Amino acid sequence: MTDSHPRISKAVIPAAGLGTRFLPATKATPKEMLPVVDKPAIQYVVEEAVSAGLDDVLMITGRNKRPLEDHFDRNYELESALQKKGDASRLAKVQESSDLATMHYVRQGDPRGLGHAVLCAAPHVGHEPFAVLLGDDLIDPRDPLLARMVEVQEQHGGSVIALMEVAPEQIHLYGCAAVDATDEGDLVKVTGLVEKPDPADAPSNYAIIGRYVLDPHIFDILRKTEPGRGGEIQLTDALQQLAADEKVGGPVHGVVFKGRRYDTGDRGDYLRAIVRLACEREDLGPDFRTWLRSYVAEEM
Repeated sequence: MTDSHPRISKAVIPAAGLGTRFLPATKATPKEMLPVVDKPAIQYVVEEAVSAGLDDVLMITGRNKRPLEDHFDRNYELESALQKKGDASRLAKVQESSDLATMHYVRQGDPRGLGHAVLCAAPHVGHEPFAVLLGDDLIDPRDPLLARMVEVQEQHGGSVIALMEVAPEQIHLYGCAAVDATDEGDLVKVTGLVEKPDPADAPSNYAIIGRYVLDPHIFDILRKTEPGRGGEIQLTDALQQLAADEKVGGPVHGVVFKGRRYDTGDRGDYLRAIVRLACEREDLGPDFRTWLRSYVAEEM
């Protein structure tokens, strides 16, 4: 470990979105608190950060997001009731979320895009590299993507983004990276980025998914970044500047992810994520898979 590549300890989780795709469920409930089986989606994300060694977590929130803070806080009344019942199993589950990490919160205020949300983390992060995890992407803990990204950043410096190959006709839904190969099979050098390109103009079919490890120079760039696509300050636009000039904040690398990813930002994918995770649970899977086979057979 060198002074120029300090160990990463902080994770930033933007969670200020309105969740309009899940209305009316998200009218009064943050989308991040929607359950994936029996845990809110946001807890999976925090657990991922902690498993990669990042136990200092800053959540960027907005109005009506108080339940996020409550979930990671102690609930003494509930804990007392469970203790009196002797329900040690449920008590452990309740206490698990409050013991996961050191949690911090800051409000974004105006919803001005992902780049602006990340910029809100600057006072907390300071001059250290840090990770950004988007709550819509759940990464299976058996595929330690974030830990690999942290490893790459500590080896090479600069910034690291998570990439996934998608069908060319789907690339317009994502940020897209132009890349050069490296000697490491899952690692590429990012030479350019564009936000949600037309498929005919996309430089590749490598899509950016919701994991980043960023050099703190990104803050200086974000402060000067004008609103881009959708009238928002795009993190992709700032990363493009880093990729274009390594002297600013080091190189930008991409880790090509081929593991299990669950997209909870889309209603259909959210339902599929619940089914997949429920099927794999030891306590739920056997009975649920039996019922699912029966249901599918009846419908067919």
